[in-house]
Amino acid sequence: MHNPPVGSPPCPPPHRTAARAATVLALCSALLLALVAVEWHPLTGADGDIARTTHRWAVDATGLTHAFRILTDWVWDPWTMRLVCAVAVVWLVWRRSAWWTALWLAATCALGTVLQQAVKAAVDRPRPVWPDPVDSARYAAFPSGHAMTATVVCGLLLWLVQRYGPGRALWRTALAAGMVSVLGVGLTRVWLGVHWPSDVVGGWLLGALLVALAVVVHERKIHS
Repeated sequence: MHNPPVGSPPCPPPHRTAARAATVLALCSALLLALVAVEWHPLTGADGDIARTTHRWAVDATGLTHAFRILTDWVWDPWTMRLVCAVAVVWLVWRRSAWWTALWLAATCALGTVLQQAVKAAVDRPRPVWPDPVDSARYAAFPSGHAMTATVVCGLLLWLVQRYGPGRALWRTALAAGMVSVLGVGLTRVWLGVHWPSDVVGGWLLGALLVALAVVVHERKIHS
């Protein structure tokens, strides 16, 4: 962590910044959830237009579609993300003896899984249906579990790297990998025709909200 230049205005405490971010994310998440639940026509219309266009591309570009299936089923699959989280938990306990932070990380990831399944069951939004599907998926559509899990895991790990990481090079590498993963998994889910675009946005928003709330809890615990 770098100290601010002399004479610069003081930075707000991390938990206050995270709390403000959580407030904005909660409002955006609630608004999108409400629009999806009431099937707001401008939103569903835009979802349909984008989904139909990307599905046509997916049917035509078989090579790219196959690559996206590998990425979404193996590299960015929620279970892969959870495995990355588990490795980080083990590392925290082994290298830093950071038992509370390890428990915090594991609990937040587990809560993300519970939250996404609860919202899916409550909204019960149907997935896109195609006469010539290129992929399939189970459970309800909103929010995208892939997008939400990637956002939670990458967001938490990025925050830990920024707070405890040894240098700027590692932070930049982690940031690039995290952004590619979060944005990439959202693209694959829409391209493969198993999610509406707003499902992916919903997953991103809810995942980011959970990360912000987790940071608030962590900072208050550390400074209490």
